[in-house]
Amino acid sequence: MPDNRTTNDHLTGPGPLVVAMGGGHGLASSLKAARLFASGITAIVSVGDDGGSSGRLRAEFDVSPPGDIRRCLSALADERSLLGRSLEYRFEEGQLSGHPIGNLLLIGLAFSGQDLQQAIDEVGRVVGAAGRVVPATTLPVVLIADSDRGTITGQVTIERAAGIRNLRFDPPDPPTPDHAVQALLEADQIIIGPGSLYTSVLATAVVDGIRQALEQTTAQRVFVANVANEKADARGFGLEEHLGALADHGVPVDLVVADCPSHVTPYSSISRSVGVPILYRHLAADDGWSHEPGRLAAVLSDVVTEPSAVHREPSQTS
Repeated sequence: MPDNRTTNDHLTGPGPLVVAMGGGHGLASSLKAARLFASGITAIVSVGDDGGSSGRLRAEFDVSPPGDIRRCLSALADERSLLGRSLEYRFEEGQLSGHPIGNLLLIGLAFSGQDLQQAIDEVGRVVGAAGRVVPATTLPVVLIADSDRGTITGQVTIERAAGIRNLRFDPPDPPTPDHAVQALLEADQIIIGPGSLYTSVLATAVVDGIRQALEQTTAQRVFVANVANEKADARGFGLEEHLGALADHGVPVDLVVADCPSHVTPYSSISRSVGVPILYRHLAADDGWSHEPGRLAAVLSDVVTEPSAVHREPSQTS
């Protein structure tokens, strides 16, 4: 894998190598933040989506779902690129209704070159992406989980269910791209989340190759908590439950960054149940549910350059 410090021409300065993991809008938020302070960026993306345009393309052509990959490329694209600005354009009529241009482009290029990663890299090159996008697995996977109503399958089904636990895949041991593992091992900071806990965050982090690299890396592993939990798979889950789910699935975390309401003074604390430092800062965008990239970037940049700046209160036991 090329050294991101030298290949990401759209990033400058001596900043850290950053890997962001997950899927959907949450991962796009992390990437928009990372490009403000990183010297190299790799996005590792879940390929378990089976809804919307991605689900339709996946069912018809037996391909990896392109939707989350497209969102990453959009987040990293040079704003001057017409194609970059057009990746999210969605057809509203005819047989292509519901399909974004970016999804169709990725699938067409993958068929043309017989390689999804080559297609992703080519789109990234053309749109001037400030980083590289890599699927978490080299083939599409089906998400499987236990729930309050038994074993369930599929991303859409899991998102709508309650009592989710024990996320896994079909096939059970999907291969991980070497690019993803190497990026994790070489990173200075790894951003986990935000996003839907089971169908985006864990859908990436519990891939065996990814989880092993997370255990082996010397990078700072930061979990970015959601500003708001609207998805069914996280409804009723507070921060403690999110951290517990990460721990239950063997996903290591060194630090948590979480939003605090604007009327509350930011502070640091510690999760008594899992022993992970939590740094609270004002991170919410004006919409009240997403992260404002500049605010998130300021916190992530601070903690990776000066980890000691995070105040760690003494652990307390009951």
